[in-house]
Amino acid sequence: MSTASRLSVAPMMDWTDRYCRGFHRVLSRRTLLYTEMVTAAAIIHGPCERLLRKGDDEHPVALQLGGSEPEELARATALAAEFGYDEINLNVGCPSDRVQSGCFGAVLMKTPALVADCVGAMIAESPVEVTVKCRIGVDDQEPEIVLPDFLSRMSDAGVSRIIIHARKAWLQGLSPKDNREIPPLDYDLVHRMKAAFPDLHLSINGGIGADAVRAQLRVMDGVMIGRAAYHQPWDILGDADRLWDEAPPFSDPVDAAMAMRPVIHEWLEEGTRIHQITRHMLGLFHGRAGARRWRRTLSEGAHKAGSPAEALALYDRALDEVGNLVEAAAWN
Repeated sequence: MSTASRLSVAPMMDWTDRYCRGFHRVLSRRTLLYTEMVTAAAIIHGPCERLLRKGDDEHPVALQLGGSEPEELARATALAAEFGYDEINLNVGCPSDRVQSGCFGAVLMKTPALVADCVGAMIAESPVEVTVKCRIGVDDQEPEIVLPDFLSRMSDAGVSRIIIHARKAWLQGLSPKDNREIPPLDYDLVHRMKAAFPDLHLSINGGIGADAVRAQLRVMDGVMIGRAAYHQPWDILGDADRLWDEAPPFSDPVDAAMAMRPVIHEWLEEGTRIHQITRHMLGLFHGRAGARRWRRTLSEGAHKAGSPAEALALYDRALDEVGNLVEAAAWN
Protein backbone atom coordinates (compact mmCIF):
# COMPACT_ATOMS: atom_id res chain seq x y z
CA MET A 1 0.00 0.00 0.00
CA SER A 2 2.92 2.36 0.51
CA THR A 3 3.55 2.13 -3.22
CA ALA A 4 -0.11 2.77 -4.03
CA SER A 5 -0.11 5.88 -1.85
CA ARG A 6 2.43 7.54 -4.13
CA LEU A 7 -0.67 9.39 -5.33
CA SER A 8 -4.05 9.31 -3.62
CA VAL A 9 -7.41 11.06 -3.85
CA ALA A 10 -8.46 12.52 -0.53
CA PRO A 11 -11.55 11.42 1.39
CA MET A 12 -14.19 14.11 0.77
CA MET A 13 -17.59 14.21 2.42
CA ASP A 14 -20.51 13.98 -0.04
CA TRP A 15 -18.07 13.49 -2.91
CA THR A 16 -15.94 10.34 -2.77
CA ASP A 17 -18.78 7.83 -2.72
CA ARG A 18 -18.72 4.52 -4.59
CA TYR A 19 -19.74 6.14 -7.89
CA CYS A 20 -17.02 8.78 -7.67
CA ARG A 21 -14.47 6.11 -6.80
CA GLY A 22 -15.65 3.90 -9.64
CA PHE A 23 -15.18 6.77 -12.07
CA HIS A 24 -11.74 7.63 -10.72
CA ARG A 25 -10.68 4.00 -10.98
CA VAL A 26 -11.51 4.01 -14.69
CA LEU A 27 -9.13 6.96 -15.10
CA SER A 28 -6.28 5.44 -13.10
CA ARG A 29 -5.51 1.83 -12.21
CA ARG A 30 -2.89 2.70 -9.59
CA THR A 31 -4.03 5.78 -7.63
CA LEU A 32 -5.12 5.04 -4.06
CA LEU A 33 -8.76 6.01 -3.47
CA TYR A 34 -10.45 6.88 -0.18
CA THR A 35 -14.04 6.65 0.95
CA GLU A 36 -15.92 9.50 2.52
CA MET A 37 -15.41 9.56 6.26
CA VAL A 38 -17.74 7.12 8.03
CA THR A 39 -18.17 7.39 11.79
CA ALA A 40 -17.44 4.35 13.90
CA ALA A 41 -20.80 4.78 15.65
CA ALA A 42 -22.66 4.73 12.32
CA ILE A 43 -21.00 1.45 11.36
CA ILE A 44 -21.81 -0.16 14.69
CA HIS A 45 -25.36 1.12 15.12
CA GLY A 46 -26.42 1.94 11.56
CA PRO A 47 -26.75 0.27 8.16
CA CYS A 48 -23.28 -1.27 8.09
CA GLU A 49 -23.72 -2.98 4.72
CA ARG A 50 -24.86 0.19 2.98
CA LEU A 51 -22.16 2.34 4.55
CA LEU A 52 -19.28 0.00 3.77
CA ARG A 53 -20.31 -1.49 0.43
CA LYS A 54 -17.81 -0.91 -2.36
CA GLY A 55 -17.10 -2.24 -5.82
CA ASP A 56 -14.72 -5.16 -6.30
CA ASP A 57 -12.90 -3.12 -8.93
CA GLU A 58 -12.12 -0.16 -6.65
CA HIS A 59 -8.83 -1.49 -5.28
CA PRO A 60 -6.59 -0.08 -4.02
CA VAL A 61 -9.14 1.63 -1.77
CA ALA A 62 -9.04 2.83 1.84
CA LEU A 63 -11.82 3.35 4.37
CA GLN A 64 -11.65 6.50 6.48
CA LEU A 65 -13.15 6.26 9.97
CA GLY A 66 -14.15 9.04 12.34
CA GLY A 67 -14.27 8.58 16.08
CA SER A 68 -12.48 9.14 19.37
CA GLU A 69 -13.34 6.11 21.50
CA PRO A 70 -10.78 3.30 21.19
CA GLU A 71 -13.22 0.47 21.85
CA GLU A 72 -15.75 1.85 19.38
CA LEU A 73 -13.12 2.34 16.69
CA ALA A 74 -11.78 -1.16 17.29
CA ARG A 75 -15.24 -2.65 16.85
CA ALA A 76 -15.89 -0.63 13.68
CA THR A 77 -12.50 -1.70 12.30
CA ALA A 78 -13.34 -5.36 12.93
CA LEU A 79 -16.67 -4.98 11.11
CA ALA A 80 -15.00 -3.16 8.22
CA ALA A 81 -12.44 -5.93 7.83
CA GLU A 82 -15.10 -8.15 6.30
CA PHE A 83 -15.49 -5.74 3.37
CA GLY A 84 -11.92 -6.11 2.14
CA TYR A 85 -10.56 -2.58 2.25
CA ASP A 86 -6.83 -2.20 1.65
CA GLU A 87 -6.31 0.33 4.45
CA ILE A 88 -8.18 1.81 7.42
CA ASN A 89 -7.54 5.51 8.02
CA LEU A 90 -8.37 7.58 11.11
CA ASN A 91 -9.58 11.13 10.53
CA VAL A 92 -7.64 13.62 12.64
CA GLY A 93 -7.98 16.48 10.18
CA CYS A 94 -11.60 17.40 9.45
CA PRO A 95 -12.61 20.73 11.07
CA SER A 96 -16.38 20.64 10.46
CA ASP A 97 -18.82 21.49 13.27
CA ARG A 98 -20.41 18.04 12.92
CA VAL A 99 -17.08 16.40 13.53
CA GLN A 100 -16.10 18.62 16.47
CA SER A 101 -19.39 17.98 18.24
CA GLY A 102 -18.57 14.28 18.11
CA CYS A 103 -15.06 14.98 19.50
CA PHE A 104 -13.22 13.66 16.49
CA GLY A 105 -11.52 15.03 13.43
CA ALA A 106 -9.03 17.90 13.74
CA VAL A 107 -9.90 18.59 17.40
CA LEU A 108 -8.05 15.35 18.22
CA MET A 109 -4.78 17.14 17.46
CA LYS A 110 -5.21 18.49 21.01
CA THR A 111 -5.22 14.99 22.52
CA PRO A 112 -2.45 12.97 20.82
CA ALA A 113 -2.37 10.41 23.65
CA LEU A 114 -6.02 9.58 22.95
CA VAL A 115 -5.29 9.28 19.22
CA ALA A 116 -2.47 6.87 20.03
CA ASP A 117 -4.88 4.76 22.08
CA CYS A 118 -7.39 4.83 19.21
CA VAL A 119 -4.96 3.70 16.53
CA GLY A 120 -3.52 1.07 18.83
CA ALA A 121 -6.99 -0.41 19.32
CA MET A 122 -7.65 -0.26 15.58
CA ILE A 123 -4.37 -1.97 14.73
CA ALA A 124 -5.23 -4.82 17.08
CA GLU A 125 -8.41 -5.52 15.08
CA SER A 126 -7.25 -4.75 11.55
CA PRO A 127 -5.85 -7.24 9.03
CA VAL A 128 -4.64 -4.29 6.93
CA GLU A 129 -2.56 -1.19 7.59
CA VAL A 130 -4.00 1.52 9.85
CA THR A 131 -3.04 5.07 8.88
CA VAL A 132 -3.77 8.60 10.09
CA LYS A 133 -4.67 11.81 8.28
CA CYS A 134 -3.92 14.93 10.32
CA ARG A 135 -3.34 18.68 10.21
CA ILE A 136 -0.13 20.47 11.23
CA GLY A 137 -2.01 21.79 14.26
CA VAL A 138 -5.19 23.54 15.37
CA ASP A 139 -6.04 26.97 16.77
CA ASP A 140 -3.16 28.49 18.76
CA GLN A 141 -0.99 25.39 18.72
CA GLU A 142 2.56 25.87 17.49
CA PRO A 143 2.98 23.40 14.58
CA GLU A 144 6.76 23.25 14.98
CA ILE A 145 6.20 21.75 18.44
CA VAL A 146 2.89 19.94 18.04
CA LEU A 147 3.45 18.10 14.77
CA PRO A 148 6.71 16.28 15.57
CA ASP A 149 5.29 15.22 18.93
CA PHE A 150 2.15 13.92 17.21
CA LEU A 151 4.14 11.98 14.61
CA SER A 152 6.36 10.46 17.28
CA ARG A 153 3.35 9.29 19.28
CA MET A 154 1.73 7.77 16.19
CA SER A 155 4.93 5.93 15.35
CA ASP A 156 5.20 4.58 18.90
CA ALA A 157 1.58 3.37 18.63
CA GLY A 158 2.41 1.33 15.53
CA VAL A 159 1.42 3.67 12.70
CA SER A 160 3.94 3.80 9.87
CA ARG A 161 2.05 5.88 7.29
CA ILE A 162 0.57 9.35 7.87
CA ILE A 163 -0.98 11.94 5.55
CA ILE A 164 -0.39 15.53 6.62
CA HIS A 165 -2.64 18.36 5.46
CA ALA A 166 -0.14 21.23 5.42
CA ARG A 167 -2.51 23.74 7.04
CA LYS A 168 -3.66 24.47 10.54
CA ALA A 169 -7.36 24.08 11.29
CA TRP A 170 -9.14 26.86 13.13
CA LEU A 171 -11.95 25.22 15.07
CA GLN A 172 -13.70 28.50 15.86
CA GLY A 173 -14.36 31.32 13.43
CA LEU A 174 -13.73 29.53 10.13
CA SER A 175 -16.12 27.34 8.18
CA PRO A 176 -14.94 23.98 6.83
CA LYS A 177 -14.65 25.60 3.39
CA ASP A 178 -12.54 28.46 4.79
CA ASN A 179 -10.38 25.95 6.65
CA ARG A 180 -9.48 24.43 3.29
CA GLU A 181 -8.39 27.78 1.88
CA ILE A 182 -7.55 30.49 4.42
CA PRO A 183 -4.96 29.04 6.82
CA PRO A 184 -1.60 29.35 5.04
CA LEU A 185 0.06 26.27 3.66
CA ASP A 186 3.36 25.28 5.23
CA TYR A 187 4.93 22.79 2.88
CA ASP A 188 8.38 23.47 4.31
CA LEU A 189 7.32 22.24 7.74
CA VAL A 190 5.93 19.02 6.29
CA HIS A 191 9.13 18.54 4.30
CA ARG A 192 11.14 18.96 7.50
CA MET A 193 9.01 16.30 9.14
CA LYS A 194 9.98 13.85 6.41
CA ALA A 195 13.63 14.60 7.09
CA ALA A 196 13.08 14.23 10.84
CA PHE A 197 11.14 10.96 10.55
CA PRO A 198 12.79 9.06 7.68
CA ASP A 199 11.26 5.75 8.76
CA LEU A 200 7.69 7.06 8.50
CA HIS A 201 5.90 7.01 5.15
CA LEU A 202 4.60 10.58 4.93
CA SER A 203 2.24 11.99 2.31
CA ILE A 204 1.52 15.68 1.84
CA ASN A 205 -1.93 17.16 1.21
CA GLY A 206 -3.33 20.62 0.65
CA GLY A 207 -3.53 22.89 -2.39
CA ILE A 208 -1.47 20.63 -4.68
CA GLY A 209 -2.23 20.58 -8.41
CA ALA A 210 -1.12 18.26 -11.19
CA ASP A 211 1.91 20.40 -12.02
CA ALA A 212 3.34 20.08 -8.49
CA VAL A 213 3.01 16.33 -7.87
CA ARG A 214 6.41 15.23 -9.14
CA ALA A 215 8.20 18.05 -7.33
CA GLN A 216 6.55 17.04 -4.05
CA LEU A 217 7.46 13.40 -4.63
CA ARG A 218 11.12 14.35 -4.77
CA VAL A 219 10.78 15.16 -1.06
CA MET A 220 7.76 13.22 0.20
CA ASP A 221 6.74 9.58 -0.03
CA GLY A 222 3.28 10.38 -1.33
CA VAL A 223 0.92 13.13 -2.45
CA MET A 224 -2.77 13.31 -1.66
CA ILE A 225 -4.99 15.55 -3.82
CA GLY A 226 -8.55 16.53 -2.96
CA ARG A 227 -10.63 19.16 -4.72
CA ALA A 228 -8.41 19.37 -7.80
CA ALA A 229 -8.86 15.64 -8.41
CA TYR A 230 -12.62 16.02 -8.12
CA HIS A 231 -13.09 19.15 -10.24
CA GLN A 232 -10.34 18.38 -12.78
CA PRO A 233 -10.20 14.58 -12.75
CA TRP A 234 -8.55 14.15 -16.13
CA ASP A 235 -5.78 16.64 -15.33
CA ILE A 236 -4.93 14.78 -12.12
CA LEU A 237 -5.74 11.15 -12.90
CA GLY A 238 -5.62 10.87 -16.69
CA ASP A 239 -1.83 10.61 -16.68
CA ALA A 240 -1.35 9.46 -13.08
CA ASP A 241 -0.25 5.90 -13.79
CA ARG A 242 2.99 7.19 -15.28
CA LEU A 243 4.07 7.82 -11.68
CA TRP A 244 4.37 4.02 -11.49
CA ASP A 245 6.05 3.89 -14.93
CA GLU A 246 2.89 2.47 -16.47
CA ALA A 247 0.96 3.72 -19.50
CA PRO A 248 -2.36 5.37 -18.60
CA PRO A 249 -5.54 3.49 -19.58
CA PHE A 250 -6.67 6.19 -22.03
CA SER A 251 -5.09 8.83 -24.19
CA ASP A 252 -7.90 11.37 -23.95
CA PRO A 253 -11.01 12.07 -21.85
CA VAL A 254 -13.40 11.09 -24.65
CA ASP A 255 -12.09 7.52 -24.55
CA ALA A 256 -12.42 7.53 -20.77
CA ALA A 257 -16.02 8.76 -21.01
CA MET A 258 -16.80 5.98 -23.48
CA ALA A 259 -15.24 3.41 -21.15
CA MET A 260 -17.58 4.61 -18.41
CA ARG A 261 -20.66 3.73 -20.45
CA PRO A 262 -20.87 0.01 -19.52
CA VAL A 263 -20.08 0.88 -15.90
CA ILE A 264 -22.93 3.41 -15.87
CA HIS A 265 -25.25 0.89 -17.52
CA GLU A 266 -24.52 -1.64 -14.77
CA TRP A 267 -25.18 0.91 -12.03
CA LEU A 268 -28.40 2.06 -13.65
CA GLU A 269 -29.63 -1.52 -13.78
CA GLU A 270 -29.05 -1.71 -10.02
CA GLY A 271 -31.46 1.17 -9.52
CA THR A 272 -28.96 4.03 -9.36
CA ARG A 273 -30.13 7.42 -10.66
CA ILE A 274 -27.99 8.89 -13.41
CA HIS A 275 -27.42 12.09 -11.41
CA GLN A 276 -25.76 10.07 -8.63
CA ILE A 277 -23.10 9.07 -11.14
CA THR A 278 -22.69 11.97 -13.55
CA ARG A 279 -22.45 14.65 -10.84
CA HIS A 280 -18.95 13.33 -10.21
CA MET A 281 -18.05 13.47 -13.90
CA LEU A 282 -18.92 17.09 -14.74
CA GLY A 283 -15.28 18.21 -14.64
CA LEU A 284 -13.96 15.48 -16.95
CA PHE A 285 -13.42 17.89 -19.86
CA HIS A 286 -12.27 20.83 -17.75
CA GLY A 287 -10.45 23.35 -19.94
CA ARG A 288 -11.13 21.37 -23.13
CA ALA A 289 -13.41 21.66 -26.12
CA GLY A 290 -16.94 20.61 -25.26
CA ALA A 291 -16.59 21.07 -21.49
CA ARG A 292 -19.53 23.47 -21.14
CA ARG A 293 -21.81 21.40 -23.39
CA TRP A 294 -20.92 18.25 -21.45
CA ARG A 295 -21.76 19.86 -18.11
CA ARG A 296 -24.97 21.44 -19.36
CA THR A 297 -26.33 18.33 -21.05
CA LEU A 298 -25.72 16.11 -18.04
CA SER A 299 -26.81 18.65 -15.45
CA GLU A 300 -30.02 19.74 -17.15
CA GLY A 301 -31.10 16.29 -18.30
CA ALA A 302 -30.17 14.09 -15.35
CA HIS A 303 -33.26 14.81 -13.27
CA LYS A 304 -35.58 14.25 -16.23
CA ALA A 305 -34.31 10.79 -17.12
CA GLY A 306 -36.69 8.34 -15.50
CA SER A 307 -35.78 4.90 -16.80
CA PRO A 308 -32.29 3.38 -17.24
CA ALA A 309 -32.81 3.55 -21.01
CA GLU A 310 -33.58 7.28 -20.87
CA ALA A 311 -30.61 7.86 -18.59
CA LEU A 312 -28.22 6.01 -20.89
CA ALA A 313 -29.61 7.89 -23.89
CA LEU A 314 -28.86 11.15 -22.09
CA TYR A 315 -25.29 10.04 -21.48
CA ASP A 316 -24.91 9.01 -25.12
CA ARG A 317 -26.16 12.40 -26.23
CA ALA A 318 -23.63 14.18 -24.02
CA LEU A 319 -20.91 11.91 -25.39
CA ASP A 320 -21.89 12.62 -28.99
CA GLU A 321 -21.98 16.37 -28.41
CA VAL A 322 -18.63 16.58 -26.71
CA GLY A 323 -17.07 14.18 -29.22
CA ASN A 324 -18.23 16.32 -32.14
CA LEU A 325 -16.89 19.49 -30.52
CA VAL A 326 -13.54 17.86 -29.76
CA GLU A 327 -13.27 16.67 -33.38
CA ALA A 328 -14.17 20.12 -34.70
CA ALA A 329 -11.55 21.74 -32.46
CA ALA A 330 -8.91 19.32 -33.74
CA TRP A 331 -9.65 20.30 -37.35
CA ASN A 332 -9.44 24.05 -36.63
